[in-house]
Amino acid sequence: MDWKLFASTFAAIFLAEMGDKTQIATLTLAGSGSSRWVVFAASALALCATSAVAVLLGEVVSRHVPAIWVKRAAGLVFVLLGVIYLVGAKEEPGARSGEPPAPSDQS
Repeated sequence: MDWKLFASTFAAIFLAEMGDKTQIATLTLAGSGSSRWVVFAASALALCATSAVAVLLGEVVSRHVPAIWVKRAAGLVFVLLGVIYLVGAKEEPGARSGEPPAPSDQS
């Protein structure tokens, strides 16, 4: 087994998932449900299933696209998402939710 690959994959996924919406949803379900073990099993299975899909798609893509281009595309997507999130964070509250802007009191 390639322990270096295992450790780097575990660390990357663990850190990426820490505090994200999936973890918050799991926390909420565990807090409101009667069985934390059922929530744990279902969320673990869901994460395994999404990881399996990603691995299978990664294998298919790697057969047709050189690894350097996959890395470059992934880096570009991360940068673009970062810019989108930063620009979106500067919007006024309520602007994204479809709420009308508060009336100004300029008379």
